[in-house]
Amino acid sequence: MSNSQSSLLEFLRTLKSFVLLFFGHQKRMGDDRCLVNINKKAYDWCKECLGGTWSTLSEDEFQIVPLSGGLTNYLYICSLPNEIPVLRPDEPRKVLLRVYGHIAKTSAGFVVRNSVIFAILSEKCLGPKLFGAFPDGRLEEYIPARCLSRTDLLNPVIFKGIATKLGYFHTLEMPLCKRPKWLHDVMYRWLSEVKEAFLCNGLWKHEELRKFLPKNLEKEMHDLMDSLEKVNSPVVFCHNDLQEGNVLILDSCTDPLKKLTVIDWEYCAYNYRGFDLGNHFLEWCYDYNVDEPPYFAFYEEGYPSKKQQYEFFEAYLSAYSKNEITDQDLKTLFIEANSFALASHFMWGLWSLVQSRTSEINFGYLEYAQSRFDQYRRMKQLLPTLLEE
Repeated sequence: MSNSQSSLLEFLRTLKSFVLLFFGHQKRMGDDRCLVNINKKAYDWCKECLGGTWSTLSEDEFQIVPLSGGLTNYLYICSLPNEIPVLRPDEPRKVLLRVYGHIAKTSAGFVVRNSVIFAILSEKCLGPKLFGAFPDGRLEEYIPARCLSRTDLLNPVIFKGIATKLGYFHTLEMPLCKRPKWLHDVMYRWLSEVKEAFLCNGLWKHEELRKFLPKNLEKEMHDLMDSLEKVNSPVVFCHNDLQEGNVLILDSCTDPLKKLTVIDWEYCAYNYRGFDLGNHFLEWCYDYNVDEPPYFAFYEEGYPSKKQQYEFFEAYLSAYSKNEITDQDLKTLFIEANSFALASHFMWGLWSLVQSRTSEINFGYLEYAQSRFDQYRRMKQLLPTLLEE
């Protein structure tokens, strides 16, 4: 590692410690303190929403275990003790508790929108069952399946299955605002929070921070949004966060579609189709199953080739439209996906800066922000050549 890289990493660690100290977020979700704080609330939520056997449990009998993997919300598995029989055969013995994080709870209308969409997808058997919803989170079906890994995304059988599901999701009609304002709204909201947090004590002007942030963050974002409007990508119902951890796989299932379940619709909204596609392709490069700081790894070579993207698009279009697939259809999707991948880098870079000051999840948010903005600059330079291929 070069001296400049070491200096940057040391700055990021120092900056992270300052932000956590300044905003009072020094504990981690694995700490006993956090588990004690949530235990009573989780117990009450399960009793009230699940009823039956759950309503007869004492607090000492109630079982709760933190679940790793969430980067926005806090996840727990709540269980009945093995020795206690259920009163009804259809009662769940385990449920997943999702407690909303700062970004989710401070988003206007998030709880109502998310609960409605989750319930609709649950009724359509397109996602886990919903057992209960409340202002701080929800109780949902626990699916004993594993999340995909980054390398799973490179498997043609799996990525074509994801493409088919995404194509179908993009045809759904949902009771949400149909104007494509979600991307604009979240980026400007997070930009405002970033400026508020990092302007304090001159952090915004720190040399190391400025190395990976665009010189004029707001102007850069404004220019990006203006350029993407010219792409003319259709507006559809989007997941907006289709990464490896948000797709479950039942390895024992042989049906390529039934074995995959898309979860975590926190960011769903009507948005440009290209964003959902480009955002997913970028996730082929990021591995979040890393045990050492900063708890993620970036693989530049993971980004799908044009051939892989076209294979993905063919599976996608088979579910999205009944029309015959043409070369122009594939080229159009290629332009949309790779253009909007820029917005994905920029948006998650802002998200990560916000998370660095508000989240209690053990993850290198500042390092992740650096990675996203570094790759944004790199992709911005390469995009004209890529689209001419």
